[in-house]
Amino acid sequence: MADAWVCPKCGNDGFLLNAEGEATACECRSTRIRRARAQGVSSVIPRKYRGVSFDRFPVPEIERVNPLIVREVRRYCEEINKRMAAGDGMWLMGDNGTGKTTLAMLASKHAIDAGHSVAIYSVPRLLAEIRDTYDADSSQRSYMNFFQRIASVDLLHLDDLGAEKQTDWVVEQLYSLVNDRYEQERPIIVTTNPSPDELEKQIGERTVSRLVEICGDPLPLFGEDKRIPFDSSRTAAG
Repeated sequence: MADAWVCPKCGNDGFLLNAEGEATACECRSTRIRRARAQGVSSVIPRKYRGVSFDRFPVPEIERVNPLIVREVRRYCEEINKRMAAGDGMWLMGDNGTGKTTLAMLASKHAIDAGHSVAIYSVPRLLAEIRDTYDADSSQRSYMNFFQRIASVDLLHLDDLGAEKQTDWVVEQLYSLVNDRYEQERPIIVTTNPSPDELEKQIGERTVSRLVEICGDPLPLFGEDKRIPFDSSRTAAG
């Protein structure tokens, strides 16, 4: 995907001229380096959610049922640079169709628009891509290369954590990834159907404990499944 973000100070040149005509590095340069290192991971807002906004369906309907949660998400988006710098994530929890993914995509979209590197994955897809690296030859991405890219992006968005099949390998991979970001103080946005207690049985107490440290307590979403019935003229809630 082409880099749509343009630095308002240097126009993406990476350097500024001072009063003496000397070139100095723009503050955006470190951000652009991180974004370049993140190439090869999924950083694209899925087509279904590209038009997501606080004033567009289904967010107003989600807000009608969950006003406090949407207010928290709105605050997170408004403070996106501050939240990224502090390593603050967000955990959205609820049943199918209550709007978890939609609200998470709002936060990821704000991070991308602000110039941050973001990796967006459903957890089953991410695990499948990690497995694929085992079969890659030396000319393709290696496991460690891919893992480091995922671990080092400014924001990691994990959708549907808990939907993956439970195996020792899955538990190990998720712990390694979450723990790495925990130690580096890098934020995660995560959506789950299971509660923390239920998720502990799925991915382990250590991983859930670190998620709470990164994201704070889960933000619970309530309401009926907004995907049923589905209006094709509207965006699904997620």
